Amino acid sequence: MQTVNGRVGLKRIRWHASGEGSRTLADAALDAAEATVSVGVRELVCRLNQHSSSFRHTAENLDRAAQIQSSAESVRRLVEEEGQRVRRADRRGAIPIGWEAGQCESPEGLTRVYLGSDGVKVPMVTDAEKKARREQTRRRRRRRKTPCRPLAPAKAGADQSYKEFKVVTYYDESGERQHVSVTKGTHRAAGRLMRQNACRIKLDQADQKVANVDGADWIRNQIGSQNLPMDAVGLDFYHLAENVHKARRSVFGDVDDEGMTWAGDVLHVVKHDGCDAFWERLLAWRGPLRGRKRKAADRLLHYVAERRSMIAYPAFIARGWQIGSGPTEAQCKTTTARLKGRGRRWDADNAEAVATLSALEQSGQWRLYWQTALAPTG
Repeated sequence: MQTVNGRVGLKRIRWHASGEGSRTLADAALDAAEATVSVGVRELVCRLNQHSSSFRHTAENLDRAAQIQSSAESVRRLVEEEGQRVRRADRRGAIPIGWEAGQCESPEGLTRVYLGSDGVKVPMVTDAEKKARREQTRRRRRRRKTPCRPLAPAKAGADQSYKEFKVVTYYDESGERQHVSVTKGTHRAAGRLMRQNACRIKLDQADQKVANVDGADWIRNQIGSQNLPMDAVGLDFYHLAENVHKARRSVFGDVDDEGMTWAGDVLHVVKHDGCDAFWERLLAWRGPLRGRKRKAADRLLHYVAERRSMIAYPAFIARGWQIGSGPTEAQCKTTTARLKGRGRRWDADNAEAVATLSALEQSGQWRLYWQTALAPTG
C-alpha cells in the first residue's frame, strides 16, 4: 500500500533501481497474496459497501473509517471484481458452508431442512441509457483542456429496465443455519444451484426435507427435474391468502365486512380442514356469481386447482412444519437491497456480483471466505 500525506492509498510502492531492477524478494509473494490491494482492504471495502447507498458513499466511508483514499470508480471495480471471485468460488464449492443437514435439529427431535426459491426484480441499465451516458461523457471530455485516456470499449446495455434474478436458499427450523445463492441466470441456472447446494449440505441426510415456495411453475418444475429428495413441496400460505383476497376485492369491493368475513372463513378452512373442504367452499361461493365476479372466482379456482398437491396445511402443522416462505422472501429483499434505490441501474453481471457478496454474508460465510481464500482465483 502507499502512504501519501499521512494517508494510505490502495496501491503499494515498488522500488526499482535503474539498471538493477528490484531485489525485494517479498514482492512476488505479496503480489499473489494481495494483488496490489491487501486482503484487509478488499474486505473492508466490500463490507462498507454492503449497506451503502452508492460507491461514492462507500469511498467516503472508507476515507473516514481507515484513511484510505480511493475514487468511487476504483471502489466499484474492486467490489464487483471481488463479487465475481466469490461467485466463482461458490459455484465450485471452494467456500466452506460450515453446516450440514444432519445438524439441523427441530423441536420434534428430528433433523429438518427447508428449501426456498423465488424471483426478484433488479433494475438494469438499458442500452439507450448507456448510449446517452456515453455521449454525456464525450461532451464533458471535449470541454477539458488536457488530453484524456480513450474511453473503454462500449458495453451493451439491457433490453429492458428490469431483470428477474433467482434466489435459492436452504435453512433450518430456527433460521440459524442458512445458505443463500443468487443468480442472474434462468430458471435452469436456479435449478442447478438447488441441486449443487443440496449436495454440499448433504440434504439427503436430513430426516425431513420440505420446500416452501410461492407456487411459480418454474420452481416446482426445477425441484422435480433436479430430482431433489423433498418429502413435501408446500404452497406458501401468504401467497394463497393473497390470491383469495384478490378475488375478494373483485367480488365484494375493497372495503366490505362481508367480504372480509368470507376471506377469513375460507382461509381458516384451508388451514385447518384441508384443501378438499376449501375447494367445496369455493365452488359453493362461485355458484351464484355472474359476469366479472364469476371470472374472478374462476381465476382463483384455476390457481388452486393447479396447486392442489401443494396445499396440505393441516398435515404440515401436525408435523411441526412451517407453512410460510418468509425466510425466502426476506433473502430476496436483503440480497438485492444494495441494488435498489433512486437512480441505481446495473449491468447484470455487476449486479450479480454485488448480490453475491450479500448472499455470502447472509449465509454466514463471510469470515470463512476471507480466511480460506486470501487471494481467490479462478
